[in-house]
Amino acid sequence: MTEQSDDLSGTISPEPAPPASDETPAVDPAAQPLIAHLLELRDRLIKATAALVIGLVIGLFFARRFLELLIAFLQGASQLQLLSPAEPIFLYLKAALIMGTIIASPFVLYQIFAFIVPGLTDSEKRGLYLALPMAAGLFALGVAFGIFVVLPFTLRYLQTFLADLIKAEYGASFYMNFVLSFLLWLGIGFELPLFIAILARLGIVSPQQLRHFWRYAIVIIAVLAAVITPTPDPFNMTIVMAPLFLLYIFGIFLAHLVYKKRDGGFSFSDSGKKDDSGA
Repeated sequence: MTEQSDDLSGTISPEPAPPASDETPAVDPAAQPLIAHLLELRDRLIKATAALVIGLVIGLFFARRFLELLIAFLQGASQLQLLSPAEPIFLYLKAALIMGTIIASPFVLYQIFAFIVPGLTDSEKRGLYLALPMAAGLFALGVAFGIFVVLPFTLRYLQTFLADLIKAEYGASFYMNFVLSFLLWLGIGFELPLFIAILARLGIVSPQQLRHFWRYAIVIIAVLAAVITPTPDPFNMTIVMAPLFLLYIFGIFLAHLVYKKRDGGFSFSDSGKKDDSGA
């Protein structure tokens, strides 16, 4: 009996334990960083969405005033027409959403940059805290410039064109889409100095290079103004060009503050030095 028990115990003890995959699924170590990034993306999207919702709620209180401001330029010359019963509600919500986006844009942009560029140093975070409100301020400045300066001249020109043949009566949605699209692109155009500062920070362009290519900048700004301006006349295009060129000069100033020479790789400033030395 003793020998049999010894043999029996000897045959039982070496039995291997069940594989770990049958008890708990094994996690691939290579997949863990991807899962962490997806979770971080989810959290930042939730925070950005919450900021937009809060901005929308705030914008609801000022949407009517915003619409009155945009329609005021048409009083006495043209009248807006509603083409569907629910159209006023959609116009009101669209105006509130635009205002809410402007209000929430610094926080939303921070979430985007924090996800794209992780591991920022303290100095880079401080620079980001300054850059994001500046981005929102420049965008709001572009919208304000469009409302109070460019839009009156543009609408006056469009309303008087063929006024002796055609009476101007615009659909409310078409008019608002026209105005809001124009203001959107003008606000994006006013982000020019911040865009230049980012290129300088990455070492793609240098302040010296920006000063050297100011003539080419005028041509690019003229094309950009022609795209933004909804009328073909040179007067309105010049009105848009003037602040964009001033913003280009401001961008050169910012480039002096944040420029960082690249250790390696291509940059316009490096290529210009190579061409000069080669010549």
